[in-house]
Amino acid sequence: MRVGLVINPIAGMGGAVGLKGTDTLEVLREAVRRGARPLAQERTEEALRAASDLHGYDFFTAGGTMGEDVLRRHTSRVTVTYRPAATTSDDDTRAACSAILDAGVDLLMFTGGDGTARDVMDVVDESVPVIGIPSGVKMQSAVFANTPRDAGALLRRTRIENLPAHRAEVMDIDEEEARMGRISGSLHGYMLTPEEPSLMQPYKLVLGGATEEQHKEAIAKYFVDTMLPGTLYILGPGTTVEAVGRRLGISKTLLGVDLVVDRKLLAKDVDENTILEALEAYPEARIVVTPIGAQGFIFGRGNQQISHRVIEKVGIRNVMVIATPIKLRETRTLRVDTGDPELDDEMRGYSKVLIGYAMNQVAPVN
Repeated sequence: MRVGLVINPIAGMGGAVGLKGTDTLEVLREAVRRGARPLAQERTEEALRAASDLHGYDFFTAGGTMGEDVLRRHTSRVTVTYRPAATTSDDDTRAACSAILDAGVDLLMFTGGDGTARDVMDVVDESVPVIGIPSGVKMQSAVFANTPRDAGALLRRTRIENLPAHRAEVMDIDEEEARMGRISGSLHGYMLTPEEPSLMQPYKLVLGGATEEQHKEAIAKYFVDTMLPGTLYILGPGTTVEAVGRRLGISKTLLGVDLVVDRKLLAKDVDENTILEALEAYPEARIVVTPIGAQGFIFGRGNQQISHRVIEKVGIRNVMVIATPIKLRETRTLRVDTGDPELDDEMRGYSKVLIGYAMNQVAPVN
């Protein structure tokens, strides 16, 4: 089995000294000043020991502290595909991943936290399965094993049992916000991981114990706080968008489409033609939708007034999706059926979704 390994040498150094992470050089320097010590290599060794007999693997890695040093203490079957500078950075993580993928691997292991997972995701995406060896301060993502030992066990079982892979979330929180006692988390994308729930940590979107209605109120408050003057807002159906109407103090139709400008109701329960006419008067516009039904449609189910002609005139970049974390967790995949196959294809991929006050999550669109 051909396995890649990338270690972030500084991952987790900020934790013990109370710095919530080491995502910047300034914070790393402060961590060192406070007496922080590297953890990532010893946690990687713990995973390799748990993987047991390493004769069944060919390893591809980066030089020095990014993988080579640890691997050569356990096996001779090591190929170095990238040589980092003496002081490594996130650029080295991405470059190492790229070189390892070019060498051709069946699976990539990496050691770090959520910041490292994001760097790996930037290159790997869903091309090969990954196993995260937890070593960071922030580990909200579902691509990490529960412990380094579990990471090694998962590698062994993947080789022996040929475990299937499934999509797992890559999360991160804002370190500056965390240092001030505020959690600002978002989902940045997905990678594939071997499917073994007992060994992998669950997805950890921070919900803060709020109810569904409290999430809707938080979404509505942020939305209204950030509305642009002179812009036409086309508000689709659904209870989450209805909460925006309540925040605005207007009578929003639950199952219809309403138009708002400067926080005032312009037209209620409109049809396609009315929307198109309004767009002539207000060329700056936003479409606001929420997933309708269990299948997660944001267009083509209950909001056909927002036709492909309307979407094309407003522009895909000006489509805003809002949903509570609980609803989005249940929906998983957003869907579009605008009536225009070319537009549907253009919209497929990923969409940012507002899930709370200043909190966004990325969801796949199919």
